[in-house]
Amino acid sequence: MNFRNHGFFRRSAPPTTPPTTVQKPTTRTLSVLGGIAQISPCLYLCSGNAAANRHLVYSRSVTCIINATVEIPNSNWSDIDYFKVPVPDLPHVPLSLYFDTVADRIHQTGKKNGRTLVHCVAGVSRSATLCIAYLMKYHRLSLLDAHEWVKMRRPVVRPNMGFWRQLIDYEKKLFGKNTVKMVATPIGLVPDIYEKETRSLVPLWSFR
Repeated sequence: MNFRNHGFFRRSAPPTTPPTTVQKPTTRTLSVLGGIAQISPCLYLCSGNAAANRHLVYSRSVTCIINATVEIPNSNWSDIDYFKVPVPDLPHVPLSLYFDTVADRIHQTGKKNGRTLVHCVAGVSRSATLCIAYLMKYHRLSLLDAHEWVKMRRPVVRPNMGFWRQLIDYEKKLFGKNTVKMVATPIGLVPDIYEKETRSLVPLWSFR
């Protein structure tokens, strides 16, 4: 499925018939940030606490869990496949080494009518980055659109700056161009989509 064909990222007026594969989040959905967010028909994103909640996981018919942490052990429920991405949430960590492997795993699970849940500790940086990479590779979304979609599904997502650089490089590798770039701000280099919110910020070191 290509999200573009279902009108998820239309910049103009939305279609009269809403997409039926994934419903847009309601106010109630957005308020339950400790829950599990549906990114696509076969992909979910959440925190480590939610991933350890057996009722939540089984209610989504999850068949594969990708654990993008060094802090949390796998639950190892017998009827779920596990894949570990043992990386800390640090800007210098090469998470991009796992972009293709994780995206392929999500795609193959979906082809078998399975569902994948990706989590880290908070469901904010590592797991969100992997979901964005998957959308770029298999749904051919630009980085800008992939981030917009994931953030709409789970508003707390915010990859660290190092992961943003890796996503930008990955987009260039996939499509030969970029829709997001790093720009200088008062607090350092950030993705240009964050530029507006940083204009009024003053770095702490300026008060020394």
